[in-house]
Amino acid sequence: MNVRVDVVERLDEDRVAAVLSLVEAATETDGVRPLNEQAMLRLRHGGAQGARAVLVHEGADLAGFAHLDPPDPAGPGEGPSGELVVHPAFRGRGLGRRLLEAVLEESGGRIRLWAHGDHPAASRLAASTGLIRGRSLWQMRRSLATPTPDPVMPGGVRLRTFETGKDEDAWVALNALAFAAHPEQGAWTIDDIEQREREPWFDPAGFFLAVRRDGTLAGFHWTKVHRDGEDGAHEPVGEVYVVGVDPAEQGTGLGRALTLTGLVHLRSLGLPQVMLYVDEENHAAVRLYESLGFSRWKTDVMYRR
Repeated sequence: MNVRVDVVERLDEDRVAAVLSLVEAATETDGVRPLNEQAMLRLRHGGAQGARAVLVHEGADLAGFAHLDPPDPAGPGEGPSGELVVHPAFRGRGLGRRLLEAVLEESGGRIRLWAHGDHPAASRLAASTGLIRGRSLWQMRRSLATPTPDPVMPGGVRLRTFETGKDEDAWVALNALAFAAHPEQGAWTIDDIEQREREPWFDPAGFFLAVRRDGTLAGFHWTKVHRDGEDGAHEPVGEVYVVGVDPAEQGTGLGRALTLTGLVHLRSLGLPQVMLYVDEENHAAVRLYESLGFSRWKTDVMYRR
């Protein structure tokens, strides 16, 4: 077996196309997309400074791929985060282990590795190299067939929609404040939001801002519509993409009101279902979403040393 491992910072167009084909094949087989949105954006548009791609070839064929983000400067000692996938046609040959060993070597042994769908094979592979479960992210869903209660905004707060080219700076600042303890979401930059503004799914009419009387932002609910479904399913589904509230507004009911605002909007579009992601340890958020009719659909797991 002629196996080659390459580590590169930038992928040319041919390699990007090969990785995208691998991702689609894995999604079709597993029923879950192996790379998250951030990794897919960086794959198509170029990675952040210090990001790396690890590729395993068997002969001339791309058999496996891993994406590694640079370590979080706000979390010293955490190491990079990443994801990996092996093409279904090349599984059962030890290539997943070969790919993971290359990732561990490239990261210096410290890694936060996401496995989507909590597949038993991923758990076995992680355990074989001494990685343990470090974090779980739930995808929760609910039907939009039943009516959604009307949102009740706290006093002194009004709603408006996002204005492209005007609200980016204020939104990034509030997002960092709302997610100060969140290792991924809280680190978003102007580049991150502008990259998503260029995506075909972006719609400012579904991006709601809660604004105080003085014009400052108190919270937001950014919705998203997956027109072609999610994880290989082909039925459209809405998403509670990001809900954030200024910590000074916690306890006022703003988070619930913003969540309901987005659900009412998504239901008005005729979508059958809505989904969201929430950290398993965020008990307050889980309780809120359960009270609104959401239940766990699947789990993503982060493995680490």
